[in-house]
Amino acid sequence: MTQTEMIRAHLQSGRDLSPIDALNHYGCFRLAARIKELRNQGLPIETLTEQRDGKAWAKYRLVGQMVLL
Repeated sequence: MTQTEMIRAHLQSGRDLSPIDALNHYGCFRLAARIKELRNQGLPIETLTEQRDGKAWAKYRLVGQMVLL
């Protein structure tokens, strides 16, 4: 299974995904590139911005899906 396929399955399971999670779970250093590939395939992915301690990063999830913890 490719990184893109694993990330697709992750998002379709209702979970969000951050770059650090993608690195830890799937060995993916370029999550934004994989997200672009999935968007080009027609997957409706939204970008959320998280902030903590003066730092900001993106998290991704499928549009209209509730995030599971």
